[in-house]
Amino acid sequence: MSAIRLLVLGAVRQHGRAHGYQVRNDLEYWGAHEWSNAKPGSIYHALKQMAKQGLLLAHEIAPSTAGGPPRTEYEITEAGTEEFLNLLRTNLVAYEQRPDVLSAALGFIVDLPRDEVVDLLKQRVRGIEEWRRSATEYYTPEDGPEQLGHIGEIMNLWVHTADGGVEWTRGLIKRIEGGAYTFAGEGEPFVGILAEGEVNPFATGAPHTEDEY
Repeated sequence: MSAIRLLVLGAVRQHGRAHGYQVRNDLEYWGAHEWSNAKPGSIYHALKQMAKQGLLLAHEIAPSTAGGPPRTEYEITEAGTEEFLNLLRTNLVAYEQRPDVLSAALGFIVDLPRDEVVDLLKQRVRGIEEWRRSATEYYTPEDGPEQLGHIGEIMNLWVHTADGGVEWTRGLIKRIEGGAYTFAGEGEPFVGILAEGEVNPFATGAPHTEDEY
């Protein structure tokens, strides 16, 4: 599953209404262009596709400063919000996803209630532990990877990754249960978006043909 849908829906949702360059700027501010497929072309394509799918509502607001088509602002719809929350919940639980998918979900965990996030992360731990039990039915980590020749290094990597995933997830659960961060319904959350015109110190600076639209 790609992280781009969750990232774009979440960025638009945080603004209320946002044009494409604002979304790109936010995602570059989070470093998403480094750890996911959130490159300019992918972002603008996702905005247009999700508008066609009814997940975003497109508003033409003013002529482009570059002299092209009118600038478009996007607003998340009820269906888009439902899709966003479904992706967020799924990606917090699904331990077998690529790291960028989990990273995208972590960026929006405070959009859910604290107790729900803890429950979802505990489900994640159970999933990882179940996978590890099934894997170690035919691979014994204590005997070392050599038991399967150099191919054993693959299983060794997977088992160590699973163990690290459990340790990290339990640490996050502990921090959240201990009161870290401000979740939905608890007050004003941390603001992780840039205001209009605010300089982005992490922007790539690479222009794209659709930045003005």
